[in-house]
Amino acid sequence: MAQMGRPRTFDRQAAVEQAMFLFWQQGYESTSLSQLKAGLGGGISAPSFYAAFGSKEALFREAAQCYLDTYARVTECLWDDGLAPRQAIELALRQSARMQSEPGHPPGCMVALGCMSAPTPEHAAVAAPLTASRARTRAGFARCVERGLASGELAAGTDGAALAAAFDGFLSGVSIQARDGIGYAVFDGAITQLMRLWDASRLTA
Repeated sequence: MAQMGRPRTFDRQAAVEQAMFLFWQQGYESTSLSQLKAGLGGGISAPSFYAAFGSKEALFREAAQCYLDTYARVTECLWDDGLAPRQAIELALRQSARMQSEPGHPPGCMVALGCMSAPTPEHAAVAAPLTASRARTRAGFARCVERGLASGELAAGTDGAALAAAFDGFLSGVSIQARDGIGYAVFDGAITQLMRLWDASRLTA
């Protein structure tokens, strides 16, 4: 008796990565089940899709985790105590901006754009892993600023929350501009200007 379900050529990891690119480009709600099936292994049947992933929501969560384990790692340097805090912030900004504007995948950041992936209340929980990742990056910037204050590199009167928000807000804005076709050269120069906020606070110490 022939075995039903997924075809022999079905590569599950490749399918998850393809789904990641679709969700990254279009968001959760705008990506249809038919688009997902068409993009997975040249056209997977509905029974095979549900056998492999269970639901669109489950596939999105798996695709989001795939992104978090790969592309989103560009900001993990914010938590590296082996780097000076200013160095960690600048490295995170440049690595993320470069990733978001490089060819080979959709522009922008799936984590930053995730706030638009599932805007309705009934789907808000779908994007929870991306929301948590944004919170982690925000906390990473705050932690670097706190390290700078604790070491005396930044002046005691520095508004640490505002400084961290400036870095985090810039990075979120990169996603929108990358979608509009802005290239890394522009981001590179902008980051150089942005880091002067840190230097200005340091020079007043």
